[in-house]
Amino acid sequence: MPSPVTTDTVTVADALRPVLLRVGRELRREARAVGISPEQVSLLVAIKYAPGTGIRDLAAHERISAPALTKHVDRLERDGLVVRTPSPNDGRRIGLALTDEGQRLLRRVRSRRTAWLATRLRGLDADELAAVEAAIEPLSRLLKEEENH
Repeated sequence: MPSPVTTDTVTVADALRPVLLRVGRELRREARAVGISPEQVSLLVAIKYAPGTGIRDLAAHERISAPALTKHVDRLERDGLVVRTPSPNDGRRIGLALTDEGQRLLRRVRSRRTAWLATRLRGLDADELAAVEAAIEPLSRLLKEEENH
């Protein structure tokens, strides 16, 4: 009876890391092509999925200081991508929401990123494409575990 194959996680991690970094770098370039920084995209996405979130909560989520985040939000607001809104539950609290232009910008970034990925995926054969598709769920689980820590 053959022995079970064991996969060395360090070897897989060492091979996967540079690939993920390069893909991430290319996707960040697609955001810059639309005229927005990857950090700003991250903030807009966070606000999109948690409308009304405050500066402190968003700073904690993004793992940056509240003063640094305030500077980013000031710029996003100046560019017409977000608005500050009073909380309906607490008049002292200010929340953030995307403007219509912020929504449109995120759609453009998503569209460019998806097009970039689709173009590269078209270069794979059917088995390679199936392997990439099969990797999506386990990779997503890795990120969910990170979010829970």
